[in-house]
Amino acid sequence: MKIVVADDQTVVREGLITLLGTMSGIEVVGAAADGEEAVSLVANLAPDVVLMDLRMPRLDGVEATRRIRAEHPATQVVVLTTYADDESIAGALRAGAIGYLTKDAGREHIGRALDAAASGQAVLDVEVQARLVEVMSLPTSATEGGLLPDGLTVREAEVLKLIAAGLSNSEIAGQLYVSEVTIKTHVNHIFTKTGSRDRSQAIVYAHRRGLAG
Repeated sequence: MKIVVADDQTVVREGLITLLGTMSGIEVVGAAADGEEAVSLVANLAPDVVLMDLRMPRLDGVEATRRIRAEHPATQVVVLTTYADDESIAGALRAGAIGYLTKDAGREHIGRALDAAASGQAVLDVEVQARLVEVMSLPTSATEGGLLPDGLTVREAEVLKLIAAGLSNSEIAGQLYVSEVTIKTHVNHIFTKTGSRDRSQAIVYAHRRGLAG
């Protein structure tokens, strides 16, 4: 797996390179000190994943992520940052990041996130998931005029919002006054229509598609 590391702090950047160098199957092919350099390295090196800081000079991590995902969709982005505020999380996910970790993540957690990202699976830090639970709401505009993406029905969008809020199938069933079997059917349809393999990936999808506040 080819990795590019992007972080404006030299000590952090070099520490990550050293850490990743101890992991089997991972090769750090480039290191960037800002977003512009990260975009350039992706264009030249075609890495599998970029491990991206958010607050960087010249071009921040959110805009760098947006450009990388638009111009080089085969490269995934996992954010690794100090910040877990609503704006940073939502901005990164909407820009196309498939993973979001805070910098207290351990070696194994980072390794799992990179492996998952390389295979197209979303990974969110526990703290990040907790923040998403607090801020998620379904915009009313999303349901107007049949504008829901990928053939989602209004009910499926409702269920997706509740999944993102951390509710279990039984809890969703209780809130919507339907059977758990019905909710399982909705969840399966949501996963199929959105291409999500798990609940974390569905949360990322909701942010990217404007189904999360």
